[in-house]
Amino acid sequence: MYTVKDVLDCVEELAPAYMQEQWDNVGLLWGRGSRKAEKILVALDPFEDVCREAESWGADVIVTHHPLIFHAPKSITEDTALGRCILFLAENGIAAINAHTNLDQVSGGVNDCLANALGLKEVSVLNPQGTDEAGKPWGLLRAGTVPQMTVEEFLERVKKTLGCPGLRYAEGGRQVRKVAVGGGACAGEIHAAAEAGCDTFVTADCKYNQFWDAKDLGITLIDAGHFWTENLICQVLADKLREKLPGVLVKVSEIHTDCIKFC
Repeated sequence: MYTVKDVLDCVEELAPAYMQEQWDNVGLLWGRGSRKAEKILVALDPFEDVCREAESWGADVIVTHHPLIFHAPKSITEDTALGRCILFLAENGIAAINAHTNLDQVSGGVNDCLANALGLKEVSVLNPQGTDEAGKPWGLLRAGTVPQMTVEEFLERVKKTLGCPGLRYAEGGRQVRKVAVGGGACAGEIHAAAEAGCDTFVTADCKYNQFWDAKDLGITLIDAGHFWTENLICQVLADKLREKLPGVLVKVSEIHTDCIKFC
């Protein structure tokens, strides 16, 4: 029989905790490590819909990319979304584990998945933060190449591949050849992407001034949405957990999706 601690060990083997940013919060954030783990639900976020899906399916653990607890709460009550989630998980004996920036930065993590999904070749880590036990560099952004195409052609590739309902972008004035990617809120790294010679940067949560910065830098900035640039990791994470924990039932959330709508 596997335990919650065994699940945590597998997650941290896949995405070592030392790779997290200092401000982050990763690992087992709720639950008892000694409890059995026979069913694992994987999702991008630990929101109420995911918690209720976990209970309905009989999951013992939810494994998410985003943390259940990010900033320390001053109270745990039903008056807040976070409080309701924690109380619900506690009442139903469900543990919550996450791998956040460590999963972004590790080899094979979020940003490698995003690069692979978009068809990037010769993928490398921009500005590596270190190397792992196997000697592979790790860090936040990835960069790679695609066959030269127009911005419009690449936009269609991004939208079709990620399944996102819309894109925000600012053109840099060049065709697409060398592309940087950073899932989630990585738009602040646009200067690093430009300095690395990238003509295009795919990320999310871009601010108004960052689009103007992109035009000044001559780099096409594409905001494909936080959910859509990171949700790819869920299936990969589920597959890895099945491989490492034979006999444990693992599935990706069937109901959780982006709450942002377009009209």
